[in-house]
Amino acid sequence: MNSIKYHVGDITKLKVDAIVNAANSSLLGGGGVDGAIHRAAGPGLLNECRTLNGCRTGEAKITGGFNLPAKHVIHTVGPIYSGSVTDARDLRNCYWNSLEVARENDLHSIAFPGISTGVYGYPKKEAAMVALTAIKEWTSTNPGYEMEITIVNFMEEDYLIYQKVAAELR
Repeated sequence: MNSIKYHVGDITKLKVDAIVNAANSSLLGGGGVDGAIHRAAGPGLLNECRTLNGCRTGEAKITGGFNLPAKHVIHTVGPIYSGSVTDARDLRNCYWNSLEVARENDLHSIAFPGISTGVYGYPKKEAAMVALTAIKEWTSTNPGYEMEITIVNFMEEDYLIYQKVAAELR
């Protein structure tokens, strides 16, 4: 049984099999969620990320969770929003590929931030639509794989956007 739940708060505090890091292509830390995850995980995360040779937009790579309550971090690089038709495809791939990496590593709980909605400028409602559609497609394609998916919003206003989009997709 797959489930999707919503949480307002700090993704670095969640005890799940994996949290997803909205990373930059270097995987060596940055601002926003990326910086918060690196700070909370400690220097071991940066050291492991240095061995991964970066990550391309839409792809996903896994590391340990180090000092986080989460066992793993799945790093994915979202698109820098340009209004191009490839933006939605690349963002969809972030969610899909993160879920695939989780499944390949026998993980059953994952928490996602709003990928690309910070400094990368993806409009939040559009990003929520892409995210929830990708997650629903993945769970439909993998009905026998149990996955508890948490959408984490740092701010209440973002949570409300996801609630509205989820209601539209029902």
